Amino acid sequence: MIDRRSLLAVAAAGFAIGCRPAPDPQRQDADLTGNGLFDDLARKLDGGIGISALDTGSGRRVDFDAISRYSLCSTFKLPLAGMILALNDAGQLALNETIAFTAADRVPYAPFIERHMDRGEAAIAELCEAAVTVSDNVAANLLLRRIGGPEAFTQWLRSIGDTTTRLDRIEPDLNSNIPGDPRDTTTPAAMLDTVHKLALGNVLTPASRAQLAAWMVACETGDKRLRAGVPSEWRVGDKTGTSTNGASNDVAIIWPPESAPILIACFINNDRVTAEDRDAAHAEVARRILHAFS
Repeated sequence: MIDRRSLLAVAAAGFAIGCRPAPDPQRQDADLTGNGLFDDLARKLDGGIGISALDTGSGRRVDFDAISRYSLCSTFKLPLAGMILALNDAGQLALNETIAFTAADRVPYAPFIERHMDRGEAAIAELCEAAVTVSDNVAANLLLRRIGGPEAFTQWLRSIGDTTTRLDRIEPDLNSNIPGDPRDTTTPAAMLDTVHKLALGNVLTPASRAQLAAWMVACETGDKRLRAGVPSEWRVGDKTGTSTNGASNDVAIIWPPESAPILIACFINNDRVTAEDRDAAHAEVARRILHAFS
């Protein structure tokens, strides 16, 4: 486990080298307020959709209910992998370090760990890849244990300027998605800004940014969400999050040909519509944002 003093020192160093401050929670809900861009989707979903998008080339931003709290679900695994890479950059851990596991660590949905249970250990890099690409829950729990748990993860987010996102529990309890419960939540605006810092800012070294992007591009769980609204020839990376009671999230980086990347964070929470309807809404969000930024 990383000790608290070392963790805060590493995180503070990352913040000092150029991270943007977190968005002002009192700011108006858009630079490009949406102008009705998603009103019909919100009506179709009976509310419960929050969106934040940024064209990193022009600086144009679209927000819709972007400062309301939504359950993180497995989207937390993306900044968790970013934290691991930052600690590796600082020499606080090594990606080839192994972490042991046993049958006692089993929780639902752990495809990588179940395939390798007989090994009894995996490298940190393997666990990061599994957490991001196939959303392996045991892999994420093992990484959280290594860095000091949800509290240490939240403290690290604070140190890079995210004053909003919070992780309180481990898998699978963090997916409870209870109305009004602030535990294990973020806002679309906060998640977008954090991913911007990790994937395109100075929190990570260039090599670590490239590794994080590669894991996102290899993600296998988001083909029907934001990716579905992006031209097939464009490069896309994402990280999804899902609960059994209505949460359907996706955070993506899109690389248009010969243009700066576009970031989208879309969080949907509505258990009165089907999972297929939520997926279709994600794809439509991506299509509309790309059109708005074109």
